[in-house]
Amino acid sequence: MGTPDFSVPVLAALIDAGHRVCCVYSQPPRPAGRGQQERPSPVHAFAASRGIPVRVPKTLRDADAQTAFAALEADVGVVAAYGLILPKAVLDAPRFGCLNVHASLLPRWRGAAPIQRAILAGDAQSGVTIMQMDAGLDTGAMLLWDSVPITASTDATALHDALSVMGSHLIVDALDRLEKGGLAATAQPDDGVTYAAKLAKDEGRLDWTRPAVELERAVRAFTPWPGAWFERGGERFKVLAATVADGSGAPGTVLDDVLTVACGSDALRLLKIQRSGRAALDADAFLRGYPLAKGARIFEPCPATN
Repeated sequence: MGTPDFSVPVLAALIDAGHRVCCVYSQPPRPAGRGQQERPSPVHAFAASRGIPVRVPKTLRDADAQTAFAALEADVGVVAAYGLILPKAVLDAPRFGCLNVHASLLPRWRGAAPIQRAILAGDAQSGVTIMQMDAGLDTGAMLLWDSVPITASTDATALHDALSVMGSHLIVDALDRLEKGGLAATAQPDDGVTYAAKLAKDEGRLDWTRPAVELERAVRAFTPWPGAWFERGGERFKVLAATVADGSGAPGTVLDDVLTVACGSDALRLLKIQRSGRAALDADAFLRGYPLAKGARIFEPCPATN
């Protein structure tokens, strides 16, 4: 049971390990591209290419969907970024229940966006936890886990890919141990629980009154979506790479000729920028086409929130 790119290596690993995948569940096709034609999810497309039956219910809360799931008589359900709530009837249907491939070191970053939240918070590491699912939000017992460092250059794309591969290895190991009766469960501790709220589109807006270190993390965390950006003259500019630099001044003020911008504390040097509808450019090439001299302002106040 999975939907986005993150889940594809998990499904591929299950197949390659010789497990019989009786059915794949994924979210329904969604409109995509310029023509807004319905497009199956990455997991749906991959499963179909391997000849595996795919089901795309809008919900698993109704009795018919739950009966159809139970009729599979599966030994175990493997869940990786599926995106739908699994009711208790679904969780309990497989002989060994449902195992979740979760992209964090539980109990830190339960919820929808653990990869991005870990980078935003400045965590030194992330990882994958294989969890026995229960009715709570990522509250089930931990079965296996592994970690990976988050470095000063780690962005969400790189961490996503690393954790996807890690999860594919861990779930195969978990199922092997489960079959042999050697998969021990460890309850999640009460201390250290945090929640990774779903990303909002406007979260990527850079608020220059905040510390530069936080904005630099935002640039890495919001790659590729929703992107880190600022507006100037009614035009949106996406910041694809940046680094913290020395400097001070009114927030949003350009401090030099290499596009260092003053923040609430310290400064942010913009390394790669993309104007709306144009190619991404390194700072020097960007400045040749869009001059921003020392003293220029790129600050537009963020809208007030309640």
